[in-house]
Amino acid sequence: MTADDVLSILAVLRNADVGVWIGGGWGIDALVGDQTREHRDLDLMHRRNQEPAVVAALAAAGFVETLDWRPVRFVVTDPLGREIDLHPLTFSTDGSAVQASHEPDHPFVYPASCFVTGTIQGTTVPCLSPEQQVYFHQGYEPADHDRHDMARLRQAFGIATHF
Repeated sequence: MTADDVLSILAVLRNADVGVWIGGGWGIDALVGDQTREHRDLDLMHRRNQEPAVVAALAAAGFVETLDWRPVRFVVTDPLGREIDLHPLTFSTDGSAVQASHEPDHPFVYPASCFVTGTIQGTTVPCLSPEQQVYFHQGYEPADHDRHDMARLRQAFGIATHF
């Protein structure tokens, strides 16, 4: 997944008038304002009530569903092999959101303050805050790319990480 791919996918979704935020590796690169590594996929958080519009816009761009773990997440892939990992969020009136988890009593929590912006190739993009990125990098054995991403956050923001 290239930076141009990310920007074109965001344009497709913006034209469909849906709200999305970048998480994962591309989200971290957006926060630091520079692509720091190769990316296999694009993680996007979206408003659950806009999911039909998200799916329709991506289908029109050639993406088909290849994994369904709803309500937690689902994946779409296009003929070029570009993969988007989609995470449905349910928003509260205060701007915070929750995402279902595989443990129904422990959903993923998104405080209103975690919805920020970053840049990809000089273009402002919606993404998740450094603190939210650290929150999602807990509770599992990190891969090399996870260690790389957390190091970038520590370097850019002086934020504490657990690895």
